[in-house]
Amino acid sequence: MEKMEKKTGPIEILFSYTREDEDLRDRLETHLASLKRQKRIICWHDRHIRAGRVWNLEISTHLNTADIILLLISADFINSDYCNQVEVERALERHEKGEVFVIPVILSPADWKEEKFGKFQALPRDAQPIIEWPHLDIALYNVAKGLKEIIEEIEEVRGSSV
Repeated sequence: MEKMEKKTGPIEILFSYTREDEDLRDRLETHLASLKRQKRIICWHDRHIRAGRVWNLEISTHLNTADIILLLISADFINSDYCNQVEVERALERHEKGEVFVIPVILSPADWKEEKFGKFQALPRDAQPIIEWPHLDIALYNVAKGLKEIIEEIEEVRGSSV
């Protein structure tokens, strides 16, 4: 990916989600703690927006700078006009230019395969919704492991461009 080859520093991961799925987003971010501590990644979501900031401009900025955009899929996400008309649209535009990895993370059962992002390989394994796994942490670990493979791929590309 052209843009990624020129960037340095931690890989930015943006979480695109609905408020109804905030708890699962937090749990997933917890599973990425080791990568954050190693300063290999930075996680961003709208809860990082400070008072006095224009929220849609902040989100737009990060939609334009993220290396990985995670679409946290649930029925609520499918139902969200903002997620689909703004965040998914921008993610797909950047993907078409080779600027970002777009990864659906299936949180709960939802009719997502015919959506614009339905063409992407999803996490966790076999796109089995996280809440249907026998243990939540096993599902989240599976997602974190899949993300780590993408992170290593980006790091390798960045390293080879030095």
